[in-house]
Amino acid sequence: MDFGIAASLVDALKQNRYHARRCFERFTSRGKRMVKPQELMNIIEKTIDDKLERTKVLEGSLGQILSSTQEAIVIPPYVVLGLRANPGQWAYVKVNADDVTVQSLTPSQYLKFKESIYDQEWAKDENALELDFGAFDFGTPRLILPSSIGNGLGYISKFMTSRIGGDLENAKPLLDHLLALNYHGEKLMINETIDTVSKLQKALIVADVYLSAHPKDEQYSTLEPKLKEWGFEKGWGDNAERVKETMKMLSEILQAPDPTNMELFFSRLPFIFNIVIFSIHGYFGQSDVLGLPDTGGQVVYILDQVKALEEEILLRIKQQGLNAKPRILVVSRLIPDAQGTKCNEEMEPILNTMHSHILRVPFRTLKGVVPQWVSRFDIYPYLERFSKDAATKILEVMECKPDLILGNYTDGNIVASLTAKKFGVTQGTIAHALEKTKYEDSDLNWKKFEKKYHFSCQFTADLISMNAADFIITSTCQEIVGSKQRPGQYETHAAFSMPGLCRVVSGINVFDPKFNIASPGAEQSVYFPYTETEKRLTSFHPAIKELLYNEKDNDEHMGYLADVTKPIIFSMARLDTVKNITGLTEWYGKNKRLRSLVNLVVVAGFFDPSKSKDREEMAEIKKMHQLIEKYKLKGQMRWIAAQNDRTRNGELYRCIADTKGAFVQPALYEAFGLTVIEAMNCGLPTFATNQGGPAEIVVDGVSGFHINPNNGDESSNKIADFFTKCKVDAEYWDRMSQAGLQRIYQCYTWKMYANKALNMGSMYGFWRQLNKENKQAKQRYIDILYNLQFKKLAKTIEIPDFVTPQHQEGAETKPTTSPLAEPVQKETGLLPMELTKRSQPRYIQDGSTLMSNARKPLIVLVSVLIVAYASRNLYRYFK
Repeated sequence: MDFGIAASLVDALKQNRYHARRCFERFTSRGKRMVKPQELMNIIEKTIDDKLERTKVLEGSLGQILSSTQEAIVIPPYVVLGLRANPGQWAYVKVNADDVTVQSLTPSQYLKFKESIYDQEWAKDENALELDFGAFDFGTPRLILPSSIGNGLGYISKFMTSRIGGDLENAKPLLDHLLALNYHGEKLMINETIDTVSKLQKALIVADVYLSAHPKDEQYSTLEPKLKEWGFEKGWGDNAERVKETMKMLSEILQAPDPTNMELFFSRLPFIFNIVIFSIHGYFGQSDVLGLPDTGGQVVYILDQVKALEEEILLRIKQQGLNAKPRILVVSRLIPDAQGTKCNEEMEPILNTMHSHILRVPFRTLKGVVPQWVSRFDIYPYLERFSKDAATKILEVMECKPDLILGNYTDGNIVASLTAKKFGVTQGTIAHALEKTKYEDSDLNWKKFEKKYHFSCQFTADLISMNAADFIITSTCQEIVGSKQRPGQYETHAAFSMPGLCRVVSGINVFDPKFNIASPGAEQSVYFPYTETEKRLTSFHPAIKELLYNEKDNDEHMGYLADVTKPIIFSMARLDTVKNITGLTEWYGKNKRLRSLVNLVVVAGFFDPSKSKDREEMAEIKKMHQLIEKYKLKGQMRWIAAQNDRTRNGELYRCIADTKGAFVQPALYEAFGLTVIEAMNCGLPTFATNQGGPAEIVVDGVSGFHINPNNGDESSNKIADFFTKCKVDAEYWDRMSQAGLQRIYQCYTWKMYANKALNMGSMYGFWRQLNKENKQAKQRYIDILYNLQFKKLAKTIEIPDFVTPQHQEGAETKPTTSPLAEPVQKETGLLPMELTKRSQPRYIQDGSTLMSNARKPLIVLVSVLIVAYASRNLYRYFK
């Protein structure tokens, strides 16, 4: 869809024909290439000499259209523009530089032009594999306004309201949904006595009269016998008042549906008791893991997430009047060579919870259990086997299927997709950070990166999981659609190409109502303001003082601070390219004014490259040593090795605040920025990257400051300006500290997150039943891509000979030509008999959709035709 941009460009070119022709001739003068936005604007400035004329053009319609260009492909005499009028809204046009004519292009045509720069044979191949997930979105509602993106929950509640309204029989799917609710086989909400919508409506009226005659605080147990006679079961509430409120909500939905009422009603349904959360790569544990390879903020995020979810589920169970025990399992990888952590223990209770555990499942090959850590980039050959082993273990531990499965990162999300499909349950995904956006043009240059990063597997897995998911949780809107200037992580997956592998003409639609923003918080018992002196963990102060100020180098810190009276600018992150800790060090080293005002303290990685197993970290360690030497930073900078004790880290933030310092998050791109939340929670004024989620957390100049990681001079001067102003205005630092805290309390708490996440699980659990035909059609397409593409790519990744004799398993020593082993139990598509007996399905019957019977055959026929067409083309390609 070009949103009328092609027509607007034609008019703009006519109005500025002379200058336009000169500009486009200059674009093509250097031959075939790709041009980025900044270079494009530089060419325009050089071409139009007269300053007034240039300003007139740039401020006019032509300038506005060209300024929305994200990239230009030059293939003389054509200049092909990828235009982004608004977040999520793209148009593709081809301009002939000779006569300045314009032609609209489809995403497929645009990508072929783009590919021709990298692989001309592929671009010309008529049988090149094209992936089009949008072909399966017929009948699926879409958001329209860019400002609505990320509010999928609110949108589907409106859509469900419109479908249920009108004829009473339209509410039949809702009745079926209520009839299917159970806990370990025990009926909840209603039983088969109420088998029509009409009966339900009448029963609600009778119950309302009955409840009105009872005290508000009367317990459900005394009300139960009479309500059961009318077809009602437990789950409506714990006392007469709450039961009446919930029944009134449903009665109003049946009479005159309202979106707000609909969402509130679903939040009260006893639908989610058991949750499985996948987080596979790295070392997942509760202590001594932070700073180990591939192990950082995601561990903190998930542990805090679990605590918040359990608290919210327990509260809801109490309010529903039930005596149920929830279960949350965080499924990760068991690593026998655990490096002193507990990652070699199969089950570990999660601290400060009652019903939550870490369940670890090992990676296996035909040779046995893989003992060592495996990089997240090399993890793909193990995942299918892992998903099958994990599914068996989950059923064994839970004794039933989970009600909700959540995935984390690429590996966790693809396993969540496989497991949710196997169990037939609701699935949510959380990307945190999609690698495609971290490396410029990584899709077009995938072959160059393949040996190191295996992007072919990663991008394919991301496409599969984001399309298979019932809902997607993001921490910020930036994750989905970025900013006015830069596309978001998911938006970059809308249309892209990997020449020689596949052309994605429709990967994901950011206007899909599956996208939801639920921002996490920081653990308030760990990260609290430095001003709350009675809660301060003073027992840590001697160790923190030594960590910051002891002048002797050791294994934990190096460098020293000669002037201990200066404020400290502080940063803490993994030591990799994207986190940009070396970038911050260089900014500081170059800026003499900043060095005169503050000291620099960074917590990151190791000092010795040989201690790291991560390729990027090794390079960054060497670079850090070079920068310290180059800028003579000893005496002004302290480099502290990665710290694993988050409780002490919380007090470390507060000790930095005691110096009237600041926190700096300099990442080249950050999906969310948990350390930003932590620092602001502790009262530290914060400077955060403007690339990604932190730009949303921090309101620039109000609750903190944005910095441009690609402009070190500008960023370091902005930090220096702040501390200069603090010297002039003694209260300025305190005002910024308080403004940051206020921002956190308004928008970023785990209580708010858990409430929204459980509401998603409940609402989308019903939504997937209403949208069943479309979902099944897309799932067939996903199955084809997984089996014919992803599995083939995963097998190309070499599996090192990790296994040592003590880890080998005699039962699994059969030779095979494939590095991927079969599961312990042969996969049949059916669950083991003894497990299916224990596992009561949440949906006793499939339920129906809100579509009329007349439309169903047509939709099914269209679905079959699309799948058949896709299958034929994929078969021809892979053959």
